[in-house]
Amino acid sequence: MKQFFSILILVCSTLPLGWAQAQTAATQSSPKDATNTSAPGSAPLISLDKEGQQNVNKAKAIIEQGIEALGGQTYLTIRDREQQGRSYGFHHGTPTGGGGPFWSFSEFPDKDRIEFTKERDIAQVFVGDKGYEITYKGPHPVEKKDLEDFLRRRRFSLERVLRTWVNDPAVVALFEGNAIAAQHSALQVTLVNGQNESVTLYFDVDSHLPIKKSFEWRDPIDKQKNLEEEIYENYRSVSGIMAPYNVTRYFNGDMSNQRFLNSVTINQGLDAAMFDPNSGYNPNKVVKSGKH
Repeated sequence: MKQFFSILILVCSTLPLGWAQAQTAATQSSPKDATNTSAPGSAPLISLDKEGQQNVNKAKAIIEQGIEALGGQTYLTIRDREQQGRSYGFHHGTPTGGGGPFWSFSEFPDKDRIEFTKERDIAQVFVGDKGYEITYKGPHPVEKKDLEDFLRRRRFSLERVLRTWVNDPAVVALFEGNAIAAQHSALQVTLVNGQNESVTLYFDVDSHLPIKKSFEWRDPIDKQKNLEEEIYENYRSVSGIMAPYNVTRYFNGDMSNQRFLNSVTINQGLDAAMFDPNSGYNPNKVVKSGKH
């Protein structure tokens, strides 16, 4: 990354750049090390030259091509999604058990429910910036660290990046060249927001689908940087979109989670009660209606 950024320097004017405007790759260091002198939440003030403009245009084209491969406008306007499969946990790359079934429900942009065990009698519900665990004892707030981890993953999720980041006027897109990701030839693009947070996406050169995502964050306790990565595989067509049925997550280079999906359903119309931790919602007594 730093080798690439070292050739993108200079120039004349400084101005806030938006996704639909001329964004730029004119910066001397990687987005992880760059200093943003603009106000928090505003667009970074970065110089622009012809080479930087060409770089940004290519980054934008690669992302748009990836979105089109995922389903275009259908993908961008998904209202809700259900996933069912099996999840496996790892600690420092070593399996922590035999895995277990899960059901995941999302109502975009900020409502999520995950159910565990064959009986689906343990659940986690996240609404906005709050999270709850629901057991036979009733709902209670999730542990602070678990909530922070979930909200971070949601903020850097592939859906959030492609549906929100690319339309944010504070985001700059940078094309970083060819790469190898998940044993595939890929094109690498990094997006940097107004808070100097960055996420890197890798798009397959043939299918144009995203096959890897990575981002870094600094631990507030030990101040060390952590690297999180996700690999997307086994894409299948579902109601006009392409959905990855295998997702592998890495933490600081070690495998931390694998999910193998059996089914994905979109825009079926989810019961609002499932996102209310106090509703007494029972997934085993629900008859789905309004599914389409």
